[in-house]
Amino acid sequence: MKNVRLVLGSGSARGIAHIGVIEELEKEGYTIKEVVGCSMGALVGGIYAAGCLPQYKEWLLKLSKLDVFRLFDFTFSVQGLIKGERVFLAIEELIGDQQIDDFSIPFTAVAVDVLNREEVYYRRGSLFKALRASIAIPTLFTPVPDGGALLVDGGVLNPLPLNLVNKEEGDIVVAVNLNGKPAPCAPQPLTVENKEKAAYLRMLEAFRTQILKMDTKAEEKAAYMGFFALLNTSYELTQDKVAELMVHIHQPDIMVTISRDSCGVFEYYRAEELIEEGRKAFHKARQLSQ
Repeated sequence: MKNVRLVLGSGSARGIAHIGVIEELEKEGYTIKEVVGCSMGALVGGIYAAGCLPQYKEWLLKLSKLDVFRLFDFTFSVQGLIKGERVFLAIEELIGDQQIDDFSIPFTAVAVDVLNREEVYYRRGSLFKALRASIAIPTLFTPVPDGGALLVDGGVLNPLPLNLVNKEEGDIVVAVNLNGKPAPCAPQPLTVENKEKAAYLRMLEAFRTQILKMDTKAEEKAAYMGFFALLNTSYELTQDKVAELMVHIHQPDIMVTISRDSCGVFEYYRAEELIEEGRKAFHKARQLSQ
């Protein structure tokens, strides 16, 4: 029996690729004994541990661009662009209320308390509470207050939480890093924008247009978006370096890498190709590890 401790990293819509990795692990006869996830890795991993991945996958495959836009409940607070409640209401309707304590597979979601400057680990209690905190990407999603804590995306401190797995003798650790560098064999011309950046900027421009239609004096709110784009790019660069350091210190047995350029931040409607990307990346990583 091949037992796996699975670590799923953060990376917005690229996290859909985690589904392809999980499906291939099961197809190849691996038994997933534990899941540790951050941000989208926590979302996919938590839904898998709850036994509801097939329903979630089916829902994702039906999403259109318009569906994705409607799932975002925009707020123009200085703390973030999106509240996030609408997305989680849709997921809760899909899979029901879930308690981590009831899972047959141990699960950990990573968030960060910015007030106390420390990581927070959710290993029990409400799945949705854990996931909402873990995906609160700074500048995009508003942070989550919880008692004396103010919680944001775990990727701020630990985008690939390899240090949290409880590996036993005979287990292998499989990690999925969603922030890989573009393949050197397929460089993009300097005149062509990075696909993710271009998709993100197109989405921001759509937001600006909608705001100005609703409120002709909303230029100040629209200007926040350019500021958020700059902060988000800076955050992603830091995240990349932290993930590299974690891999160097806690080397997994199989390192699955998904290119940062595989899709844009908001391109959840590309689920089919992203799941396939995860499948291919897993098989490539397994060959390299042999």
